[in-house]
Amino acid sequence: MDDQQRHFAAVFDATYADLVRFAARRVPRHQAEDVAADAFTVAWRRHTDLPTEPDQARAWLFGITRRLLLARHSHGQHLPTVALVTDPPVPGHEDTVVAATDLAAAFNRLTPAHQDALALTVWDGLTGAQAATVLGITPLAYRLRLSRARTALRAQLLPAATTRPRISPPQGSRP
Repeated sequence: MDDQQRHFAAVFDATYADLVRFAARRVPRHQAEDVAADAFTVAWRRHTDLPTEPDQARAWLFGITRRLLLARHSHGQHLPTVALVTDPPVPGHEDTVVAATDLAAAFNRLTPAHQDALALTVWDGLTGAQAATVLGITPLAYRLRLSRARTALRAQLLPAATTRPRISPPQGSRP
């Protein structure tokens, strides 16, 4: 195995699961694995473009994966909304469940650009420069987009916080 093949294998090992999780937030799990495999197929074909620095290689692969997902979407395939609440509610944690549900609903009302900006940083753990690479924009443009996304998310959450009925403790209990 030559150096390029070793580098590609190391990037694959370090990045595959992250790409599947990234895609699984946008398509069903079985399709997410296909998208990640397609991203690595593209990367193999363009192996001379694969950055040598691991974090840059990771961001480059996220960019390929994002473009593949956008291509699927443009061909009429529906990209699902995000569901943040997956575990059954725990008794006594109703406020947490309501807050997580409000957060998921607010996130789903954001524009796709704002969703991407938040997800790349929060869920995928990319730095601003890496997220900018994924989106094909400058780091400054990404910071601006992230700031606007955070503001938009806050604005979406404020109405829910002010109009949601408060969950009362059971009768006879003290707060």
